[in-house]
Amino acid sequence: MQFKELYIRNDILKALERENYENPTPIQEKAIPIILSGKDLLGCAQTGTGKTAAFAIPTIQLLSEENLSPRGTHPIRALIVTPTRELAMQIYDSFNTYGKFTDLNCCVVFGGVSQKPQEDKLKQNVDILVATPGRLLALIDQKIINIEHIKMFILDEADRMLDMGFIKDVKKIISKTPAKKQTLLFSATMPSEIEKLAGTLLKNPLKIEITPVSSTVDSIEQRLYYVDKSNKKDLLLHILEDKQIVSALVFTRTKHGADRIIRQLSKHHVVAQAIHGDKSQGARQSALKNFKNKTLRILIATDIAARGIDIDELSHVINFDLPDMPETYVHRIGRTGRAGLGGTAISFCDFDEKKQLADIEKLIGKKLTEVEDHPYPLKNNFPAVKTTQPREKNARETRSQSKPSKTGSFGKGRAKSESSRTGSAGDATAKKKVRMAADGTLKEKKNYNRPLKKTNKW
Repeated sequence: MQFKELYIRNDILKALERENYENPTPIQEKAIPIILSGKDLLGCAQTGTGKTAAFAIPTIQLLSEENLSPRGTHPIRALIVTPTRELAMQIYDSFNTYGKFTDLNCCVVFGGVSQKPQEDKLKQNVDILVATPGRLLALIDQKIINIEHIKMFILDEADRMLDMGFIKDVKKIISKTPAKKQTLLFSATMPSEIEKLAGTLLKNPLKIEITPVSSTVDSIEQRLYYVDKSNKKDLLLHILEDKQIVSALVFTRTKHGADRIIRQLSKHHVVAQAIHGDKSQGARQSALKNFKNKTLRILIATDIAARGIDIDELSHVINFDLPDMPETYVHRIGRTGRAGLGGTAISFCDFDEKKQLADIEKLIGKKLTEVEDHPYPLKNNFPAVKTTQPREKNARETRSQSKPSKTGSFGKGRAKSESSRTGSAGDATAKKKVRMAADGTLKEKKNYNRPLKKTNKW
């Protein structure tokens, strides 16, 4: 099937032809007719399947078909909410690309940058607004944005909204939209919380599911390196010596881990940049731009910041740290192998990450190809866990514990046994424990070396 068979307007087809788009992806082929019919949609598709175009193209068409006076003012007509700044910018760029030959005006708002330029843009007739939850709510509270008259509401990456704690914000945003509107919800996974949200948000929706989240693209070669945690940085340097790695997106679990890798690579004169939540928006956009135009070969990223990286010719994805959630692994390696091209996913696994590896292989239904011939193999001589055998009690301890005590089970007999076990140096501590036990104030993890207050009781 070709795009022109989906009854798309000529001005949109012209823009698609300029981008060399001829054939829609499966989700585009299924979603576009549903959206054009005006029905609500619940779409489940993994990263890299063309979700953005699936909702952007029909949204542009529906809004373009409305007869609005070009000189008159009108409210925001379509709202797209997405979790990250990078993804918001990507969606904004897509709307501008596909709607290049229309009169629609698109605006994007997100946090981390000055609000003033966004306010100036919002003063114009905005047809389509792309926003992250935090900045959107702030502008709504300041009465700069009004979404009470939108006709289309699109929630993208709903599962990531849940992971990032945005669901409450999303529900607050929804409460400020009109009851009558067309709603589209897209998510890579469908946890129970998202299903509940869809049940309250969508009205008689049609559901499409493209490629289960547990699947990985067959064109991606998946390699596994067992390596000690302390040797991961050296293994990364060794792998990056391969000139066939044209571009590499390296995933770390934490922001500090990403910065640490940058410093380690820099010591060996390897140029790389990082994107994560602590980086300024300008630094993140600069790094992404350099990576996309291939002036930067290596980009280090956390999972949240990487949402929104859309690069058709990414040769390698490297999992420096395995993710805690196996579904995240699928999202990560889905950054390569796009647009029918091949790609390579490399994963490091240290001794403590074997459980995550097992969960990943169970989810995708196959084993990762282990690379054994590398200079930093995982060592098997892990020290055995030392266990302390219980010491047999001597006759004196046995008699003291069996002797009745005036203070109960923690009485004088207990004090004597405590003293016997700890020696003369522990007599004072043992007595304090006895007193506190009798008083009912003995608790775990207390500092018993502090002096006790003298009372009449003692």
